[in-house]
Amino acid sequence: MKPAMETAAEENTEQSQERKVNSRAEMEIGRYHWMYPGSKNHQYRPVPTLGDRAGPLSSPGCFECCIKCLGGVPYASLVATILCFSGVALFCGCGHVALAGTVAILEQHFSTNASDHALLSEVIQLMQYVIYGIASFFFLYGIILLAEGFYTTSAVKELHGEFKTTACGRCISGMFVFLTYVLGVAWLGVFGFSAVPVFMFYNIWSTCEVIKSPQTNGTAAVEQICVDIRQYGIIPWNAFPGRMCGFALESICNTNEFYMSYHLFIVACAGAGATVIALIHFLMILSSNWAYLKDASKMQAYQDIKAKEEQELQDIQSRSKEQLNSYT
Repeated sequence: MKPAMETAAEENTEQSQERKVNSRAEMEIGRYHWMYPGSKNHQYRPVPTLGDRAGPLSSPGCFECCIKCLGGVPYASLVATILCFSGVALFCGCGHVALAGTVAILEQHFSTNASDHALLSEVIQLMQYVIYGIASFFFLYGIILLAEGFYTTSAVKELHGEFKTTACGRCISGMFVFLTYVLGVAWLGVFGFSAVPVFMFYNIWSTCEVIKSPQTNGTAAVEQICVDIRQYGIIPWNAFPGRMCGFALESICNTNEFYMSYHLFIVACAGAGATVIALIHFLMILSSNWAYLKDASKMQAYQDIKAKEEQELQDIQSRSKEQLNSYT
């Protein structure tokens, strides 16, 4: 009878020790939940055992895999990249052809002496080379920003997996925010600069429309309507003839070079505006992703601390059981 009573007492002692350990574990977990209120609703799934693994018949199908892949696509970054590529392509392509047409119009009608517009020709040629560089740079930069969008999207959606955000990754995201801001301000200047030739060609075109209007009576009145390119500062004041009047100006407006250059400058200006919008879009995306990465790093730090505490509690429980077993 005595051994039975001793065995019952030992069992009661073991149960009381387990309750104390479990209560301590609950208190530790509750303490960390109090420190991080937003983590109360997070559920941590245990590692599946061999018996819990799904069989071949229960494996996800093609539709589920496609949905999972589509869920990881950064659609905002994708839209901004397409808009950026379109805007830069319109600005660079149309601007390059429009500049060549502008030089042809100046050489044929407003500055017959090559020495008068030699500096302008060099500047336009330099701008064409700059356009090549802009196109190449933004093609590479758009791809980098799209890849960064994929990176940050994976970082946010894989918080409970093996993915780890690093300080270097967050620093790179912050650098992209700053660089995109600088490029956005620069492209605002490009957008304003691209509106200047549109304004010049619009003035010439509106003057030609005045010449064509029925309110203009007589040859003398028509010949008094002139356009002086020298006042815009693109050619010097000693350039000859520098100005065109009347029907000669109307003939310039009817040429292919003028028509194409005017409309191409409009499209190039619209492309610069689209690029500005794309960079603003990128700036919002990068700022949001950087904030998500910052929160993700804090969540990962909390998870590491919690996993360490749970491991320590499990070690305490195992040691307590070993001590109780040694007494029996």
